[in-house]
Amino acid sequence: MTRSQHLRVWQREAFELYQRTQPSDFLTVATPGAGKTTFALTIAADLLSKGIVERVVIVTPTDHLKTQWAMAASGIGIAIDPTLPSQGALGSGFQGFAVTYAGLAVNPNAYRARIEHRSTMVIMDEVHHAGDALTWGDAVQEACEPAVRRLSLTGTPFRSDDNPIPFVTYAPQVDGTVTSVADYSYGYGHALKDGVVRPVLFMAYSGQMHWRTRAGDEVAARLGEPLDRAATAQALRTALDPNGSWIPEVLTAAHTRLVEVRRHVPDAGGLVIASDQDSARAYASVLTEITGLKPTVVLSDEPGSSAKIADFSAGMTPWMVAVRMVSEGVDIPRLSVGVYATTTSTPLYFAQAVGRFVRARRKGETASIFVPSVPRLLELASDLESQRDHVIGRPVKDETDLFAAEAELIAKAQEDQGASDQLGEYRALASEASFDRLVYDGGEFGYDALSDDDGELDFLGIPGLLDPDQVAELLKASRAKRAKDKAARAAPEVAADVAFSRRSELRRELQALVGAWHHRTGAPHGVTHSRLRSQCGGPPAAQASSDQLQARIDAIRAWALKASG
Repeated sequence: MTRSQHLRVWQREAFELYQRTQPSDFLTVATPGAGKTTFALTIAADLLSKGIVERVVIVTPTDHLKTQWAMAASGIGIAIDPTLPSQGALGSGFQGFAVTYAGLAVNPNAYRARIEHRSTMVIMDEVHHAGDALTWGDAVQEACEPAVRRLSLTGTPFRSDDNPIPFVTYAPQVDGTVTSVADYSYGYGHALKDGVVRPVLFMAYSGQMHWRTRAGDEVAARLGEPLDRAATAQALRTALDPNGSWIPEVLTAAHTRLVEVRRHVPDAGGLVIASDQDSARAYASVLTEITGLKPTVVLSDEPGSSAKIADFSAGMTPWMVAVRMVSEGVDIPRLSVGVYATTTSTPLYFAQAVGRFVRARRKGETASIFVPSVPRLLELASDLESQRDHVIGRPVKDETDLFAAEAELIAKAQEDQGASDQLGEYRALASEASFDRLVYDGGEFGYDALSDDDGELDFLGIPGLLDPDQVAELLKASRAKRAKDKAARAAPEVAADVAFSRRSELRRELQALVGAWHHRTGAPHGVTHSRLRSQCGGPPAAQASSDQLQARIDAIRAWALKASG
C-alpha cells in the first residue's frame, strides 16, 4: 500500500521512476523544503507492503533528525526506533531504527550484521555527510553494503573535497574530473515555479564600521566596499559584534518584518544564525530588549537542544537564536524571517541555512533573510537557483572558489579568529547599519531603486497576495518609478551638498559621543542608539535627518551632564 495519491508532482514522478526501475541504489536531489522525507517514506511503505524489504534503517546527520524521521514515519504507519543503541535488540513493535552517520561509524560491523540479518532498505538522509571524513565513508560502505535497497537523499549534493560519497554514481567529464549523477533532481528554481517553496528576499544591510588593528591603527570603512581579504573579514566581524549598532538595528528591522508577517500568519517565526555560542547569547539579549520576550536559544552541546527545537517548531514564540544546529535538515515550517549573523560564508553552509526558510505552507508566501552586505554573500544570494553536483578532481583555487573546502575553511576561520583575539590583532569599536539593497531572483534592487511611496513594499511577504512572478514585477516597477522620480528631481544644488556634508558631520559626532558613553558606562553602542531613538524618535542614524541627529546629540550630552552632576 502506498500514499502516492497524496504526493506532489515531483514526488509522484520520482516514485513512479523508482517503481519502474526497482534499483538497488537511487539518489534523489531535491531542494530543501520540497518533501524528500515524504517521498522516501512512501517508497519504504511500498516496499514493506510488498514484502521486498522487512526492515528500514534511516541514517541521519544529527540526533535531532533521528527523532524527526521517526515521527514522520509513524504518521504513515512505519514504527522507527530513534534510540536503539549499537548493541541493543530492536523491539518487536518496530519495523526499523534510525542512527546517525557518526553513530554508525563507531561500530559499522555491528550495523552490517543487523542489515544482513533481514532484507533491509537503508535511507541515507543528506547523504553528502557520508563523505565528511574518509572513516565515515568507509563505515557507511561497510555497514550498508548488504542492504537490499539503498535510497540516498540530499538537498545540497555538492561537496568541497574529493571524498567520494558512498553508493553514488560518478560520471567522467572531459576535463578529467568525475561528477555525481542523480537519478532524480528537483531544484529550487523548479520548486519555486511549482509553488512548493517560497521565494526568498535577501535584505542586505551595509553601514560604517570602525575597528582597531593589532598595530593600534584605527580603521573606518563601509561594509561591502572594495577591501582586501583581511579588511573585509574585520569589517564583517565588526558588523556582527553585539556591542555595536549594526546588530541591534538589523534585528530591529527583522523583528518589524516578522511582526508584519505575524499579523497575517500568527505563528510565523524568525531565526538568527550566529557564529558562536557567546554571540548567540548576546544576540538573544538584544532581541529580548527589542521584543520584550526571551527568544529560544539553541546551542548544540547543551542537553535538551532537540527538545527546544521541537518546542519552538510547534509553538508561537517569535524568535530562535542558534549556532550551527539549525543549519541543515531541521524542519521548522513556520520560519519566515531570518538573520544571517555568521562569518561563515561557504556555499554549502549558506545553502543549508537558507533551506530552513523556503518551505511553503500557503500560496503567496515569501521568506525574508537579512544579510550583511558583503560581496561573497550577495553572490551566493543571487546564485540561489543554481543546481550543483559533487565534483571530484577539481582543483580548489582559494576560499572564494565554489568548491572551497567547507570544513577546513570553517575550522581555519574559527582558529584565526581565536588567535586574532589572543594577540589583540583586532577589536571592534563601533558600527552602524543602513539598508543597502534587496536581492531577489538573481537581481539586485538598491535603496535608490525601491519606492517607499504608499508602503507598496510592505506587501512583499504577506501570504496570499503575491506569487513569485508578481514579486519580481513589483520590484521592477518600483525601481522604474523611483528612477523616473529621481530624473525629475535632477539638477543638484549647492545647498543640498552642504546639507549632506552637515548630516555626515553630525553622524560622526553622534558616533563619537556614543563611543564615549560606552567607555564611561559600559552600555553597548546598539543599546545607546536604541535608547536615543526611543527618546528622540526617528529612524536609525543612517537614515536620520540632520535635525534628528542633532536632537540625539543634545540628548546624550544632557545624559553626560546629568551623570556628572
